[in-house]
Parts: sequence; C-alpha cells; structure tokens
Amino acid sequence: MTTNEIKKGMKIRSVQLGVPCTGIMLDSKKGNTRLVDVKGSEVGFFDEMGSIYAYDIVAVEVDGVWVNVEHTEKQLKLKQSVANLAW
Repeated sequence: MTTNEIKKGMKIRSVQLGVPCTGIMLDSKKGNTRLVDVKGSEVGFFDEMGSIYAYDIVAVEVDGVWVNVEHTEKQLKLKQSVANLAW
C-alpha cells in the first residue's frame, strides 16, 4: 500500500517522533505531507494533531492486519533532502 492510498479514519504507524507510535489519518489527500492525530502518549509524549511527512508513515492497519507502506520516489527524494539539512 502507498501513502496515497491511505484514507481518512485509517489507523497508521509512524516514526516522526523518533520511535514508532500509532495515529489516525485525518485527511484523504495525496502528497508529501498528511494530517494525522498522533498518539504520542503511547511512547511518553503528548497526543497531538498535525502534519507529518508521508515518508514517516511506515504501516497502516487494513482489516486488522498491519501492512507496510511503500513510498513514492518523490517522497524518498524529500526524505533525503531533509536529512541533508541536518546540522
């Protein structure tokens, strides 16, 4: 499954906080950023809602089964560009 196939209301697993945690997708858009309600309290942070990079989404729950997410070439290029900005 690609990030563009993830629809509003689906449960996702992401790594934008530095450790894997779950969240609920809040949009059905396509592209490099997605709106997610992140359950940071699972890993000692606060729950929050906001935009995350699509390349940080690593899995999505489909019919009770976690499915790995494939990223587009554009999303992988953005990931590399962001990594190159590191101090």
